[in-house]
Amino acid sequence: MAEVKDIISGLEEKMNKTLDYMRDDFAAIRAGRANPHVLDRLTVDYYGSPTPIQQVANVSVPEARIIVIKPWDKSQLGPITKAIQKSDIGINPTNDGSTIRLVFPELTEERRKDLSKDVKKKGEAAKVAIRNIRRDGADALKKMEKASEITEDDLENGNDKIQKLTDKMIEKVDKAVEAKTKEIMTV
Repeated sequence: MAEVKDIISGLEEKMNKTLDYMRDDFAAIRAGRANPHVLDRLTVDYYGSPTPIQQVANVSVPEARIIVIKPWDKSQLGPITKAIQKSDIGINPTNDGSTIRLVFPELTEERRKDLSKDVKKKGEAAKVAIRNIRRDGADALKKMEKASEITEDDLENGNDKIQKLTDKMIEKVDKAVEAKTKEIMTV
C-alpha cells in the first residue's frame, strides 16, 4: 500500500505545481492596478545574458496605477525600455533619463471582460492538466493491479483518493479564477 501512497503524493505534487503555474499566470494579468508581477516574465540583456528586470533594477509601486523602475546601472535604461515595449504588457514606458515609469490606464469595461475570459481559459487549462494527472495516476494503479502488485480493493481505494484529491484541486482552481475575475471586474 506504500506504493499507492507514493503515487498519490506524486500526483498531489504535480497538481500543486499546476496550481502554482496558473497563479503565476494570473499574477501577470494586469487588473487596472499597478502590479510589479507583470514584469516577472520580462528579461533584459545584461552583459550578454537574459536577466529578469527585478535583478537589474529597483521596481516599486509609489501609486496605485504607476510602476517605477530605477536601474542600478543607467546603461540599462534603454534595454529595459525596449524589453517592456516588445512585451505584451500593452503599456508604453516613459524614460526620464534615470527612471522608467509605467502608467496603467483605467481598464475599459470591454477590456475587463476580455481579461476575465482569459482568466477563465487559463483556469480551464489548469483543470484539464489536473484531470490528465488524475488519469495518469489511475493508469499507474491499473498497471500495478494487473501486475498483481496491489489488490482490487487497493485499486478502488487508490482511485477514490485520487478522485478526492482531484476534486479538491479543481475547487482551488475555481476559487482562484473567481477571485481573479472579481479583482479584474472591480472598478
